Amino acid sequence: MRRLFALILAAFLLCTGCAAAEQAQKAPDFILEGNDGSSAGHVWETNLFFTRMQEKTGISFQFRQYSDDSSWTARKEEILAGTDLPDVLFKAGLTGQDIQKMYAAGTLIDLSPYLEQYAPDLWKLLQEHEDWKKAVTLPDGAIPALPSINTLQSNNMLWINSDWLKNLKLETPTTAEELTEVLRRFRDGDPNRNGQKDEIPLSFLGMWELRFLGHAFGMIDNDYYVTLKDGKVTSSLASEENRQFLAWLHQLWEEGLLDPSGFNTADSLRQITDEKKTIPYGSFFSLSPATVVPSAAVDQYSIVQPLQYNGTQIYRDLLGDVVRGTFAITKDCKEPEKLVAWVNTLYTAEGARMAQYGIEGDEYMWEESGYWNWNADMETVANVYLTEHTIGEGGVMPGVSAWDFQLEYAVDTVRKTVEQMAELKKVSVLPYPQVWLSAEDQETILSIQYDLSDYAEKAMACFVTGDTPLDDEHWNAFTEKLNELGLEKLIAIWQKAAE
Repeated sequence: MRRLFALILAAFLLCTGCAAAEQAQKAPDFILEGNDGSSAGHVWETNLFFTRMQEKTGISFQFRQYSDDSSWTARKEEILAGTDLPDVLFKAGLTGQDIQKMYAAGTLIDLSPYLEQYAPDLWKLLQEHEDWKKAVTLPDGAIPALPSINTLQSNNMLWINSDWLKNLKLETPTTAEELTEVLRRFRDGDPNRNGQKDEIPLSFLGMWELRFLGHAFGMIDNDYYVTLKDGKVTSSLASEENRQFLAWLHQLWEEGLLDPSGFNTADSLRQITDEKKTIPYGSFFSLSPATVVPSAAVDQYSIVQPLQYNGTQIYRDLLGDVVRGTFAITKDCKEPEKLVAWVNTLYTAEGARMAQYGIEGDEYMWEESGYWNWNADMETVANVYLTEHTIGEGGVMPGVSAWDFQLEYAVDTVRKTVEQMAELKKVSVLPYPQVWLSAEDQETILSIQYDLSDYAEKAMACFVTGDTPLDDEHWNAFTEKLNELGLEKLIAIWQKAAE
């Protein structure tokens, strides 16, 4: 079967090679440049995605592909200076500051005049979602770069061992109190059934991950420790809710329910790769169980939906729906409308699916069960389909995510995980929207954040471990130090940016 597939693939590549030879006589229409990262393994010149897009749009490219982040960072500085500009930047990885600087320098053009006519699908999405439109529109109304839109981006989620819950006849916890009791049972009930007291009820990586449990006390601050609600920016750092939260974490620590190495370990150190090793983790934070446990144990874990606080559920949306700066057109492009029309394909369901999964019949097929499946083994999927036929892996591409396609995938565990992520998304809130900061405000924020974050994370960790008593004296000293380091000034800047 593999030999047959190899022969079919070889014949297919031979045909596409002939077509490529014919196209070689014609000069490419545009120069496309960008960074796909080092892990995806794509080669843009031969990737079937671009061939298919050329068949759909008639547009061909000369490629300048980068696969190293540091080299691309240096190249962006050259682009800012106007050095040897391409026509278009794809998988551009432009930050908000990159976009503002390049547009101010005249390197990037404003795409807003082209969107309604040449990118109707993207335009419709932006009209329907005002927050998405604000995220990509500069204060003067210009849109110099187009986004990736993904309403189900990865998050830092709490995964719990469902097999352990079944072994101990427990339900998935829904409150902080219930979670505490489940962790106690994990500690004492030998849920991995090896006769040893080796269970780690809750594993975590530092205070940053523990803060994701703050939702159990109504807190969802972002990494700048701020939240925007009803037009007002606040921080939970010095709040009574945070003090109660830290007291609860201290209780978990004292009872041996938190991983004792949680404040001084790394993801690679806690990861288990030996399929035969007994799993010690009852729960942990991660984007996926696959980063912590062997593939054979991944199915044991399910997502803990947000714990209730005052009868409601809320969770921090880590990334939001919009990633800025994935696609931009430079001043040297003579026909920008053609490139805007080209990229609009990726903002359609059909185009997004082609870019990320391929085409029905070629890469996947629908089964009698009503679900789709790959039409090759997973080795071929990983090494051929995702590398040579599609472009979704690697650098963030423009367009919409076809994540809902996974809800129709034939593998039950994948559907289950996506369904759980979708449920989590329903109660997830982006603490603070994407805004455009001036260079001065950006510099001030980074200056404050460097010292504030270092102090706050260490101080809260000491409250959790008990190295610092959580009494009035030490709590007041903590809050005073926060303001001394610029917390109130930080809040004021974010408040101004939100208005």
